[in-house]
Amino acid sequence: MGPYLSIVIPAYNEETVIENTLKEVVKYLEEKSFFYEVVVVCDGCKDKTAMLAVEIAKKNNKVRVIDRKANMGKGFSVREGCLEARGDYVIFTDADLSTPIQEIEKLLKCLQEDYDIAIGSRALKESDIQIHQPWYRETMGKTFNLFVQTIAMKGIKDTQCGFKGFKKEVIRKVFPRQTINGFGFDVEVLYIAGKFGYKIKEVPIHWLNRKESKVNPLTHSLQMMTDLIRIRILDWKGAYKKSD
Repeated sequence: MGPYLSIVIPAYNEETVIENTLKEVVKYLEEKSFFYEVVVVCDGCKDKTAMLAVEIAKKNNKVRVIDRKANMGKGFSVREGCLEARGDYVIFTDADLSTPIQEIEKLLKCLQEDYDIAIGSRALKESDIQIHQPWYRETMGKTFNLFVQTIAMKGIKDTQCGFKGFKKEVIRKVFPRQTINGFGFDVEVLYIAGKFGYKIKEVPIHWLNRKESKVNPLTHSLQMMTDLIRIRILDWKGAYKKSD
């Protein structure tokens, strides 16, 4: 039997947090009754992230590490990890655990019910944002979402939270069609899922902003805006059509 739950953790130069993150995730999951796995995807790390993760994996066969030497982007890493995952349910989370691992229970509850995808959302009024991002990042996020609503898809208030869960069959259908390797990948994944008619649920979460961020306010914002247009062009060209 394969694992019931796969946790995918994309990581780029996370040596300051990866060890504590994996210990916290494993400690939490060991208290559950189901079989699990943790898949760490090191995205061409230039520090000790991979080494630290591999040391933990040597002691726990439920932890696997993909140590890719080339830096390809978060979207590439999430796709690689999710397609490698074997669980009935797959959840990816940021390496700094901005969303505490205990919040997976909320996503699992939705996935066990009638939803195909469950995503953490910082934009819902029920969410508990314990440490906010700097004002300019929050403003940028809200502005980007306005463009998402206008250009790509309506109805989702927070596409960018790095805490999302999927049923296995959704992973197998959606992620092979994902093309964006950067931070705009979340929108593309949700856009493809919408094309396939999958049911998506936004879930209120506890969230704590971490000071260190891999997102450049200028360059990545411009790239993500370009990605929105690219999604519509790819759709127009038939890139997201069902093949079976």
